[in-house]
Amino acid sequence: MTQLSRRKSLKKILMGTAAASGLPILGSNAENINTPLKGNVNHAVCHWPFNPMTIEELCIGIKRIGFNAIDLIGPNNWHILKANGVECSLCNGADMGIVKGWNDKQNHEQLIKGYTEVIPLVAKAGYKNLIAFSGNRNGMDDETGMKNAAEGLKKIMAMAEKNNVTIIMELLNSRVDHPDYMCDKSAWGVELCKMVGSPNLKLLYDIYHMQIMEGDLIRTIKRDHQYFGHYHTAGNPGRNEIDGTQEINYPAIVRAVLDTGFKGYFCQEFIPKAADKMASLEQAVRICDL
Repeated sequence: MTQLSRRKSLKKILMGTAAASGLPILGSNAENINTPLKGNVNHAVCHWPFNPMTIEELCIGIKRIGFNAIDLIGPNNWHILKANGVECSLCNGADMGIVKGWNDKQNHEQLIKGYTEVIPLVAKAGYKNLIAFSGNRNGMDDETGMKNAAEGLKKIMAMAEKNNVTIIMELLNSRVDHPDYMCDKSAWGVELCKMVGSPNLKLLYDIYHMQIMEGDLIRTIKRDHQYFGHYHTAGNPGRNEIDGTQEINYPAIVRAVLDTGFKGYFCQEFIPKAADKMASLEQAVRICDL
C-alpha cells in the first residue's frame, strides 16, 4: 500500500468512526498522520489480532507507522523480528497456556522446566519480559491459588533476576473472555507480587480486561503502578478499536501511566473491525501517543 493510499484509508476510517458514533475523533489524529511519533510512549502491538497477517508483514507495517515492538512472540519466531529490526516487547513460549498456570501445583514441574529453559533464551536474545498466567480456578479458592502460585514462582525468580528478565503475570477478565481465570483482579495480582517479593515479578495491566472486572482504572494505576510492568489496550465493549465508539478514555489513561514514570511498553491488543487493519493500528497508536 502506498503512503498516500494508506493516509486516505486511515482518514476514511477516522471520519466514518466519528460519523457512526456521533463523537469527535479523539485527539484530532487525522491531522497528525504525517507527523513522527512523540517518543514519550514505548508503543507495541500484539500479532494475534492481526492474523492472517504474517509476523513479517506486521513488522514492516509498524515500522512504517514509526515504532518497532511486537508482543507475544516465542523463540521460534524471534529470527523474523531480528531480521526486520523489531523488538519482542513481551515474550512467550514458557507457559502452558491461559487455563493451566501457576495456581495449580500439578503444573509446577512442567512450568519450572519451561521457564528455566526459556528465561536464558530471552536474555540471550536481548529481551526483557516473559509472560505468565495464573491458570483457572477449577474449584480452587483464590487464597490457596495465590499461595501455590507464589510457591512455584519463587523457584524461578533467582534465575529471572540473574538474567534480568521480568516475569509478567497477566490480568484477564473472567466475565466475558476467560471464564474461571484466577488472576482476574488487580488486588489478587498485587498481593501475589508482594508474596513472591521479587522485583522481577510484575503484572500485565490489561486495561480492557480490568475495565470489565473492576473499572476505576486511573486510581488503580496511580496506586499500584510499581507492580505493573506492561500494559495492553482494547476498546470496551467489543475488544475492538479504541476510538470514540467505546467507553475507555485512553488519552487520560496513557497520561496517568506516563505520570507514574513508566518506561515499559504500552501495547495495542484490540481486534480490528475495519478492513484496513493497519490504518486502525495507526489510529490507536496516535490516540495513545501523548
